[in-house]
Amino acid sequence: MSLAVRVIPCLDVDDGRVVKGVNFRNLRDAGDPVELAGRYEAMGADELTFLDVTASSGGRATMLDVVSRTAEQIFIPLTVGGGVRTPADVDQLLRAGADKCGVNTAAIARPEVITEIAERFGNQVLVLSIDARRVTEDTPDGPARTGSGFEVTTHGGRRGTGIDALEWIAEVTRLGAGEILLNSMDADGTEDGFDLELIRGARAATTLPLIASGGAGTAAHFPPAVEAGADAVLAASVFHFGQMTIGDAKDSLSAAGIPVR
Repeated sequence: MSLAVRVIPCLDVDDGRVVKGVNFRNLRDAGDPVELAGRYEAMGADELTFLDVTASSGGRATMLDVVSRTAEQIFIPLTVGGGVRTPADVDQLLRAGADKCGVNTAAIARPEVITEIAERFGNQVLVLSIDARRVTEDTPDGPARTGSGFEVTTHGGRRGTGIDALEWIAEVTRLGAGEILLNSMDADGTEDGFDLELIRGARAATTLPLIASGGAGTAAHFPPAVEAGADAVLAASVFHFGQMTIGDAKDSLSAAGIPVR
């Protein structure tokens, strides 16, 4: 019996408010994170992810406050990412009430931080977040096509790294990550469906649990992502702006014969 697929709403938090845009641009206000977290738990969300989109040192105190107020209200696992650079940052967030921490840019800059966090806290707390985009030709900020055709990016997909996304997934698996949050920067916010080719490539590159993110527009988009290899599906705007409920997503998965909680 395969494990039940998790449905995870993602809240992009900017200065204490939830925001959402398309491809990380034109952000608009989507509400209070603590209130939304409670609403999503009541709707049947399996987990919640908070991403601190400003993640400056000035925003850290605000985020810790949001995390602790949310953790007091909900009983489902809470992952927090954005600006997590060191084991000390992870320690702060776990003490505030986070269950897991997402690491992205810091791991690209210094991959050994993955092992440091995993050894200190256990790899179950470490969600390695990857913003991947298709690279088919030379780009102004980086080299030509990577071997897989997918490149790791930073700065909300605006900056290429030249790192092959699928090779990076294999590397972070080896270094001790506990889970992969894979976001397609091409699909993010478009509501045209998940990047199935990217998910299939990632599934072949790792045995870790894989969370697919970027592109959910209708409930029908979720089953193909799982069939391509995702263990969990994550979405933001479609939930925030009422286009579908957590229940709709789970009904669609269930109807496709995929076990849900």
